[in-house]
Parts: sequence; C-alpha cells; structure tokens
Amino acid sequence: MSVNSVGALRSERATMKEVILCLALVIELVRPQVLSAQGTLYLSSLGSASTTNTIVANDSWRAADFRTGTNSLGYTLNSIQLLMAPASGNPSGFSVMLYGSGSVPGSYLATLNGPDPSAGGVFTYAASSLTLAPATYYYVVVTSGTSVSTGAYKWNITNVGPTVSDGWRPGGFFGSSDGTSWIPSRPNPFQFAVEATAIPEPSISAMIALGLAVLSFWRCRK
Repeated sequence: MSVNSVGALRSERATMKEVILCLALVIELVRPQVLSAQGTLYLSSLGSASTTNTIVANDSWRAADFRTGTNSLGYTLNSIQLLMAPASGNPSGFSVMLYGSGSVPGSYLATLNGPDPSAGGVFTYAASSLTLAPATYYYVVVTSGTSVSTGAYKWNITNVGPTVSDGWRPGGFFGSSDGTSWIPSRPNPFQFAVEATAIPEPSISAMIALGLAVLSFWRCRK
C-alpha cells in the first residue's frame, strides 16, 4: 500500500471517529429530555366517590370531552382510564375510542387497546403514537358490540369535578343511540382519567450538537 493510500485511510478513520463522537454527544444531550418525558395524569376524576352509573351498549353510546393544556408542541396520549361498575347481563365487544373536537363528538381518530370491564373497577386503555394538539377539545367515546337487551357495561358517575393540571380542562358529557346523533347528557362527570406526555422542545445544546454531527458526516462524505 502506498504512503498516500495509508494517509488517506488514516484521514478517513479520523473523520469517522469525529462523526461517531458527535453522534454520541447528540444522544447524550437528548437522552435527559427523553427520560424526563414521562406520562403525567393531567385529568382525573377516579379518586372521587361514585354516586351512580350510566349504561353503555351499541344502542347506548357515551362520550366525555376534555381540553388539552398549554404545552406548545402538544402531547402524546399514553392512556385513558375508566372507572366501571360491574356489568349487567352478558355484554361484549367493549370499545374505547378517541374522537376529534367540535360541539359534539366529531371525527373518529383512534381505538384504544384494553380489557373487557365487565367485572368493574379501574381499567386502562392504551393509545399508540397518538398526538394531541395543545388547547384542543377531544372526546372519549365508549360503546359495545351488543345491545342493552343482551346486557350493558356501566360507566361510573360522580358529583365531584376532576382534578386537572397544566391548563387541561374537563368538558361535557353526551349520549347517543347510534354514535352519530349526540345529545348532552347528565351534568355530573363520568369517571375517567387521561395520562399523556408533553412533547419537549429541543434544547439549544442538542441542536448545536446535531449540527456538528451533520457537518462531520458531510466532511466524511467529501
């Protein structure tokens, strides 16, 4: 191998080391933001005493809305929790969905994953990569695959407003016989909670490190 070839190889290795070091720096600077971006219970009425409940079936849909907080980049929805009473009869096909904003439940956004709540208790329904815009209303919509004549799930109700943080707000409560035509329901809150993660803004140091990594990569390509 010629002297020039050896020098070029050493130069390429040195450049690659620069790229690796810069990428490691970016990861180290961004890692604290990722670790700190953990789920927060922004709205919850689960801790209040239940006063009654409302039936849920495919001919008795229920919805509750909430408004997200003030984080400028919005939030990633982690999960929604529901406080349920034991079901009556033999219902099946329980479904928890998120709908878009409007004066009543509007556009369907996603179905959350979780268990059948027939036994009663607090049940968690997980979201998958669902981003919520800041200061925007969304609806928790529940229904089932069976009619009231077969049996009904029961969503608990309290007469105490939920606890909120970071500018989040509770909304109203609605009922529907088919999931399309909605009317306002009882004023007392259906019992649920929303856990989400505020999307963090990138730090200045992380942006600088990313720029250095891109520059080093460009030099390596040259």
